[in-house]
Amino acid sequence: MKLVLIVEDEYGNAEILQLLLEAEGYRVTAASNGLQALDLLRDGEKPALILSDFMMPIMDGGEFGTAVRQDATLRHIPFVFMSATSEDVVRKAFQHYDAFMVKPVEIDPLLALVKRLVAEGRPPLADSDLAEESMRQLLQEMRVPPGN
Repeated sequence: MKLVLIVEDEYGNAEILQLLLEAEGYRVTAASNGLQALDLLRDGEKPALILSDFMMPIMDGGEFGTAVRQDATLRHIPFVFMSATSEDVVRKAFQHYDAFMVKPVEIDPLLALVKRLVAEGRPPLADSDLAEESMRQLLQEMRVPPGN
């Protein structure tokens, strides 16, 4: 059975996702923020997929996604964002995700996406893509528009 990591600060949402995925035959582990998820990823079994909320306390989804992609032992894991915010906002914080779903997520499309990404994995990510992502995030944190 393939392992899926759910990163979601709303306990009820995480619990529903876990029940749905377990009913489909996946093993599931969960974290309530990006920092907790990184600890799980670095200390435990690597999941076949990460399902992550974007707006979370302590370490948000953008910071978490960047940390995952910068770690050579984790960057191969497919990454799905789920958020009530617009995809444009998510993309400004982090671009190297594999799929985006608007909350509340629809069950059948979510399960189909999970099945596909677990089966296919993700294509390799070039180090130059990661360097560009890091620079863009640094500029955003400094509030300097890119290109200035």
